[in-house]
Amino acid sequence: MGFTRAELETFRDAEVPDLLPPAGVPLRLLFVGINPGLWTAATQTHFAYPGNRFYPALLAAGILEHRIDPAAGMTDADRDHLRSRGIGITNVAPRATAKASELTAAELRAGGAELRALVELRTPAVVAIAGITAYRSAFGRPKAVMGRQPEPWGASELWVVPNPSGLNAHETVETLAAAYAEPARAAGVLGQRRVRRGRAGPCPAP
Repeated sequence: MGFTRAELETFRDAEVPDLLPPAGVPLRLLFVGINPGLWTAATQTHFAYPGNRFYPALLAAGILEHRIDPAAGMTDADRDHLRSRGIGITNVAPRATAKASELTAAELRAGGAELRALVELRTPAVVAIAGITAYRSAFGRPKAVMGRQPEPWGASELWVVPNPSGLNAHETVETLAAAYAEPARAAGVLGQRRVRRGRAGPCPAP
């Protein structure tokens, strides 16, 4: 599936529904993007832009058990696979833009308050926010660093992990996989495993 720039522009300001396990099914790991891009809004699938490394990194880390190619839109089977593993996906800000830099500070703060309310309602074991700059802005933590944050959100452990966008050029699928595996282990989605080099998936630690 491909889109012209004009077609993508028609999805500006659209929203993408959260991907969450149904009520009554434990939410173990909630990944949080900054906001939907236009391709994500067009396909109604989180992290869908073809250059995004989110799903390849999840596969390399062992968080996913089979490959997901979301560029044309995630299938129902793909969504069910994530839900069955207790994984959810949402965003800090709901409005689709061409670039995250188009969001205002007020939007990020308002989105952060909505995210806190969702976390309070669904009580995931771990929240992993993908993007340190957005986290600092949305939650008033200008000195925050990557990794597990010192203050949990109620019963939920809080992590900040790298943004998987292709624009984040100093990260690779391998480094993203290692970063995402840490909160996944804390959430119980992964056991004590290490990420293999190259294309292969995870292998048990000795």
